[in-house]
Amino acid sequence: MKCLTTGNSYRSPARPVFWFARENPTSVFYAQICMIVFQASYFGKRGVYTPDRWIQSSLNVISGIESVGGSYDIRNIRSHAGIQSPCVFISNHMSILETFVLPCLIRPIRDVTFVVKESLTTYPFFRHVINSRNPIVVGRDNPRQDLKTVLEDGRKRLGSGMSVVIFPQTTRSLDVDPRKFNTLGIKLAARNRVPAVPVAVKTDAWGVGRRFKDFGKIDPAKTVHISFGEPITIEGPGKKEHKTVVEFIADNLNSWR
Repeated sequence: MKCLTTGNSYRSPARPVFWFARENPTSVFYAQICMIVFQASYFGKRGVYTPDRWIQSSLNVISGIESVGGSYDIRNIRSHAGIQSPCVFISNHMSILETFVLPCLIRPIRDVTFVVKESLTTYPFFRHVINSRNPIVVGRDNPRQDLKTVLEDGRKRLGSGMSVVIFPQTTRSLDVDPRKFNTLGIKLAARNRVPAVPVAVKTDAWGVGRRFKDFGKIDPAKTVHISFGEPITIEGPGKKEHKTVVEFIADNLNSWR
């Protein structure tokens, strides 16, 4: 699959789906995910999981969803291409899929890392992948400590020219509740005088599992939607800008439904 960031949008092309994949999308997709993660882990453990390899892993995940009959509708990919400074991407969090897909949409344009929960850095195999990306790690048990970590480590990443992706919701959700959508992203952008870029995602094609959260059902009938908003300059305390981000995400989710 070619780089998706040469254009400003991407829609999955029509492609044949093998009978077995169509009838067994979850098992076929996870077989591919295992191969992608194992390969990335191999390189990550040896310190050679380069940005190009990260991008390719991400593209392979997109192809994996398409191979079982799923599709993507991605818009305004290059909204941040003209920014001369790093930025803070603020996204809703619906499933683990956005963590896999966003790298191939952002990294070809600018260096980037994620704010991730601590448990991801200890997952078998996956820990080598995520740790190789120089993430900002939070515990999610102490909001005050998480704020301090994001602001301090975020300052270092942004200061080195690296953009940051943050999911302000406390947990994955199909909806956006403003009361549970914290202001960490806006605060990080404001303190470092960099733009915030809202990102709306609808990724429930990769369901949340009942027993194991990251291993839910794959539903190819649900289109994966991702939309990047225009960069926002933070002025003052950022309350207005935070509201703009939340409304952008909520409006997109409503239109996709």
